Amino acid sequence: MDFDEEIDRRGTHCTQWDYIEDRFGQNDLLPFTISDTDFKVPPIVEKALFTRMQHPIYGYTRWNHGDFKDAVSHWYQTRFAATINDAWLVYSPSVIYSVKQLISILTVAGDGVIIQTPAYDAFFHLITSNGRKLVDNPLLYQEGNYQFNLVELAEQMAQPENKVLLLCSPHNPTGRVWERKELIEILRLAQQHGVFIISDEIHMDILREGQVHVPLVQLAEDNIAVVTSGSKTFNFPGLIYSYGLIPNPHIRTQFIQRLKEADGLSSTSIFGLTATIAAYQGGASWVDALNHYLDGNSRFVKQYLQQHHPEIAVVDSQATYLMWLDCSQMALSMAEIQERLINQGKVAIMDGAVYGAAGKDFLRLNIGCPRAKLEEGMGRFTRSFQ
Repeated sequence: MDFDEEIDRRGTHCTQWDYIEDRFGQNDLLPFTISDTDFKVPPIVEKALFTRMQHPIYGYTRWNHGDFKDAVSHWYQTRFAATINDAWLVYSPSVIYSVKQLISILTVAGDGVIIQTPAYDAFFHLITSNGRKLVDNPLLYQEGNYQFNLVELAEQMAQPENKVLLLCSPHNPTGRVWERKELIEILRLAQQHGVFIISDEIHMDILREGQVHVPLVQLAEDNIAVVTSGSKTFNFPGLIYSYGLIPNPHIRTQFIQRLKEADGLSSTSIFGLTATIAAYQGGASWVDALNHYLDGNSRFVKQYLQQHHPEIAVVDSQATYLMWLDCSQMALSMAEIQERLINQGKVAIMDGAVYGAAGKDFLRLNIGCPRAKLEEGMGRFTRSFQ
């Protein structure tokens, strides 16, 4: 796999390249924004999709079978040394859809859902637009690192109207990989106060060197659910396929009934299913190579900023293909920073305020791209402030 290969995505209706103007007001910017990458899918996935396309009928398709479940079980066993019960598995078109359904099952209008900010921006809209109360538990940012705010979290969990903690593991946008002991403490508090944890683990495979992801289902089965997908890892979110691990049979049955009956989603995406099975059966070495490449991209950005912009602190990136840049020591407001990036550098980088008030002095940089694009982007970054 040649991760240095540059592929022109313009003209494919892709959000990152073709619709920059929606968020940044201009369409002539070099984007490092939306959370997908500029890399080809793995050859094993591409081959599986081509093979399936040779069959000329694309009819209604089932997900609940051994081929899919065995592929997921194999992935968890080989990547995380985690044994899962295949009865826990459910299909979903997207992780956000899964979160919405679980919140609807577990809470009623007015109940609180706790999130830890800065947080993936879709979480905010998902909670409030479904009539639930957003309860903000800001992470502690100390000496360039993020930690759980356990004291405040315990107080929030003790309030009976707060029924759910929406956990992001690994964390987007900060890139934190939560350690086993940290997760155990979160589980202890949730158990003590009767709070259900929904763990979004979509970034679970994309880890910096030496980091280890601990699936929440490896630590507990009561009052938890994991929602995830291969789409971030293997870069096929457009194929619309995700899945969940729901150990509780009563909640799992409700989830499947809502999926099939209330929302009419008894059939799945043929190509999402095909891609997921192929990736999980034979994509391990490709993921290893991807992570190695992203390690290099992360080092490049950190060294570049240390040399050219030492006032910017790079938060230690432990996971994801996103970097979290602390711009609080720059002599400019974030509005001025964005104005210069857009109008002088012609580069699009996400404003951290999108991820909540705790992100107001940060930029979120997508490094899931060939090194040449990243080098061009950093050059534009510097030109923005000259």
